[in-house]
Amino acid sequence: MLESEAIHIFREVTAELERPVLLFSGGKDSVVMLHLAAKAFWPGRVPFPVLHVDTGHNFPEVLDFRDRTVERLGLTLVVAKVQDYIDDGRLVERADGTRNPLQTQPLLDAIAAGRYDAVYGGGRRDEEKARAKERIVSLRDEFGQWDPRNQRPELWDLYNARHRPGEHVRVFPLSNWTELEVWRYIERENIELPSLYYAHERDVFRRDGMWLTDSPVSRPREDETVVRKRVRYRTVGDMSCTGAVESDADNVARVIAEVAATTLTERGATRADDRLSEAAMEDRKKEGYF
Repeated sequence: MLESEAIHIFREVTAELERPVLLFSGGKDSVVMLHLAAKAFWPGRVPFPVLHVDTGHNFPEVLDFRDRTVERLGLTLVVAKVQDYIDDGRLVERADGTRNPLQTQPLLDAIAAGRYDAVYGGGRRDEEKARAKERIVSLRDEFGQWDPRNQRPELWDLYNARHRPGEHVRVFPLSNWTELEVWRYIERENIELPSLYYAHERDVFRRDGMWLTDSPVSRPREDETVVRKRVRYRTVGDMSCTGAVESDADNVARVIAEVAATTLTERGATRADDRLSEAAMEDRKKEGYF
C-alpha cells in the first residue's frame, strides 16, 4: 500500500507540473525514492534530474555510491556545492564546523536556476516533529520559505500542487513511511545502499552522546579520545554532525531487528544539528531547508 501511494504521488505530481527534480544524496530514503520513481515510470526512464546539495563534508562512500547510481540509471545529476559559497564569501563557515544549516541558500539557488516547480524529498513524518507537520505536497513561497500555520487541506489522495509564478512545492512521497518500513522495503526490493549503513570497524570519538567519525572535518577535542568501534549509521548526512551507533547489524535482516527494537528516532539518535533547539528543524524549514 505504501509503495502504491508513493508511485501514485510521483505519477500525479509529475503529470501536473512542468519541471520536477528529485533530491538525491545517496542516503537510504533518497535511494528508496529513486527506486520508487524508476518503478513509477518503468519501462521509461525517470523523467526528471536529481539534485544534491554537497556540504563538502559528505562521506566519501556515499558520494561514490551517488555517482555510481546516477550513472547506472542514466540520470542527470545537478550538484550545488556549499564550498563554492564559502569560497566566494556568500556563506561563512560556522564556528561549530557544521555545514548542514548552510545548505539552504545553495538549495534555493539551485531550485531557482533550474526553474524547478516540484522538488521531491525523502522526508518522513516519523523522523521529527517539524517533518510531521508537513503535507505530502507542501507549498513554498517565492522566497522558498515554508509557513507551517498556512498549509492547505489534504484529503485522502487529493493533492493540491497549484502555485503562483516563483513559488514551488516540496513533495514527500515517503511521508507516511516509518524507518522500519523503509528498511523492510529495502529488504523486499533488494535495494543496494552505501556500506555505511551496515556494521563496520571505524575510528570514532564520543561527543554529546554520539560517536563521530575521526576525519579531517570532524576532529576530536583535547578531552576526547579516538577509539576503534564497531558501528553503523542510521542516517548519512554531513560528517561533522552525523553520529554512528554501536551495532553488530551487518546485513538488512539484522538492521531491521535493531530498528524494530529501538525507541529513539534516527534523527534523535544521530543528528547533532537537530539538538540545537526544540525547533531547530522547523526554523530551518521555514527558511527553505529540505
